[in-house]
Amino acid sequence: MTEMLLKYFREQQKQVETERIYNTQCPYCSMQCKMQLVEQTHVKRKTYKTIGRDNPTSQGRLCIKGMNAHQHPLHKDRIQYPLLKVNGEFVKISWREALDYIKEHVTEIQEKNGADALGVYGSASITNEEAYLLGKFARVALKTKYIDYNGRLCMSAAASAASKTFGMDRGFTNSLQEIPFTECIMLAGTNIAECQPTIMPYFEKAKENGAFIIAIDPRETGTTKIADLHLKLKPGSDAALANGILKVIIEENYLDERFLQERVNGFEEVMQYVVSLEFSVIEEITGVPLEKMYQAARMFGQRETGMIFTARGVEQQTDGSAAVRNFLNILLSVGKIGKPRCGYGAITGQGNGQGAREHGQKADQLPGYRSIENHEHRMYIADVWNIEEKDLPRKGVSAYEMIEKIHDGEIKGLFLVCSNPTVSNPNANFVKKAFEKLEFLVVADMFESETAKLANLILPASSYLEDEGTMTNVEGRVTLREASFPRRGEIKHDWEILCEIAKVLGKEEYFSFSSAEEIFNELRIASKGGIADYSGITYERLRAEKGILWPCRSLTDKGTERLFETRFAHSDGKAMMVPVSNQAIVPKAKITKKYPLYLTTGRVVSHYLTGVQTRKSASLSARNFESFMEIHPSTAKKYEISNQELVQIESSYGKIVVRSKFSEGIRPDTVFVPFHWADSQNVNNLVSEKLDPACKMPGFKVSAVNISPSVKRSSY
Repeated sequence: MTEMLLKYFREQQKQVETERIYNTQCPYCSMQCKMQLVEQTHVKRKTYKTIGRDNPTSQGRLCIKGMNAHQHPLHKDRIQYPLLKVNGEFVKISWREALDYIKEHVTEIQEKNGADALGVYGSASITNEEAYLLGKFARVALKTKYIDYNGRLCMSAAASAASKTFGMDRGFTNSLQEIPFTECIMLAGTNIAECQPTIMPYFEKAKENGAFIIAIDPRETGTTKIADLHLKLKPGSDAALANGILKVIIEENYLDERFLQERVNGFEEVMQYVVSLEFSVIEEITGVPLEKMYQAARMFGQRETGMIFTARGVEQQTDGSAAVRNFLNILLSVGKIGKPRCGYGAITGQGNGQGAREHGQKADQLPGYRSIENHEHRMYIADVWNIEEKDLPRKGVSAYEMIEKIHDGEIKGLFLVCSNPTVSNPNANFVKKAFEKLEFLVVADMFESETAKLANLILPASSYLEDEGTMTNVEGRVTLREASFPRRGEIKHDWEILCEIAKVLGKEEYFSFSSAEEIFNELRIASKGGIADYSGITYERLRAEKGILWPCRSLTDKGTERLFETRFAHSDGKAMMVPVSNQAIVPKAKITKKYPLYLTTGRVVSHYLTGVQTRKSASLSARNFESFMEIHPSTAKKYEISNQELVQIESSYGKIVVRSKFSEGIRPDTVFVPFHWADSQNVNNLVSEKLDPACKMPGFKVSAVNISPSVKRSSY
């Protein structure tokens, strides 16, 4: 049999007429793994495969998504021409017709309702160049204050917490290369085994080297399996758990008192609050036994080096920013930052989750992590853009709040780039109704997503194979994504689309770019002197050095491997600790007699975000072709639910139907549903619209629900 297979493959290889190799990067998670697409032309057909390339971050590794990433840009459903909705159906039109349509409607809406009647909704999956240009497009071409992006639903809690604690936000304070050599690791609300699989070897190597790993998660996952201690807390109780660990650290005096005195403000206030708390109350809130809190605190406090990593499990809550700050309080209390093998990492979700939030897509930001409300910052960017400072709009509102303004009629038209907000936002039924109210919706995308189906006009956008540009990965390492695969039909890059729209709106002088590199060179100037300073980075350097960690302030600067070695980024050089309450300011969902179970959400390894791309990959879709509800068998028995049975899940916001999946590894008071599916399987139909007051992050991770068999049983 083996000989027959070898003979077959040899025959196939003989039929290869040509082979082409395209360098690129994975379009999915924040590891941004380097890879190559190999295209082979045979006598009668073409075949494709993706292989990994060596790089400082993933070292040539690929996960199942990366290996099959090429299947979606090559899919038959790929949009290749502008599509205009006529009598409820999309029809192919020319780019000239599309641009004329945009000009007519932008002019009409803004003349009638003002500049802010238009909004822009961006993405954390586009390149730095396109994120930068999108912010400039909103504020210069449209002159609107309303711009935000889907990263608001992903990284805003960690970003705001790090900014307030350290004075700046970069995904990792250290490079990945330090992880294998640290002695204690705390993984809080992160399932890297499924979300960022190619980062796992760093943690596995740390474990081999003797590191003690603490995992904090309501359920057992591929990540918790490598942990020495699993704290299986109630959903939403992360801030309280951090207080419990911190209370042990203080009472058993694992504090780095010199570090706290010399480099930290606010510790006394934190200590006074934490020591006043009762362990019994924290146990009740979290469901974590006191002895396990002691074990976690002792291991993290006693080991010489340690790192803390947070992700969406902690962050996607109505006190997500505060919860992250409390884990940073732990880190600061023991002085484990700014030193070798000590630091913090926010496990970024989307491919460019770091870079996309640095250069102007957020409602309150200008390029380089500048503030849009700071006069000096406004003057600098206005000068770079060659406009008057007074013409630069002020800050707008967050992504979900923009949708509320759409629903209320304040925003009447929207430009949407590489996002699917009617599926990804909380209270998804409301979001869809809001989008249906828009007078004018233009979507730039590769496929007819659930949101794109509501558009007046869809513009065909290029993919990761075709669109060159820089991305900033989980570490804060800026990388250059090469992309030379030929575009089909009339597909354009997002930056080209923005430049052409700006031209028909009479703003060509501000958007006369002919390449992504040209845009990057302006971004370098715009970021110079800012917190996220890219001014010393060039395409030439990125090709030669395979990525550079920002800040990088000059052409001779090698970049910054480790932050905060001598000072933090606040004006006095010190970090800031604050007391964090056990209870969120915005109340979270509570389980009741009507809704007796917690619902939490997350990812599966074979899908990404709302699944628009991964469901176009046959290899990935086959692994998980439908959503599911993970439930403890004892809970299922109580509610008379069988394994693999269709189940209705209901909250006060809506209902969905998914298939049950028994798991001994989840808390009996909790069910889990992934968020990659739409319509009747969209878990965000069940999620509250309440937002974290500090960063406007929705509380995806904590909902109260009831469950029942979807099909009523009859007895005979």
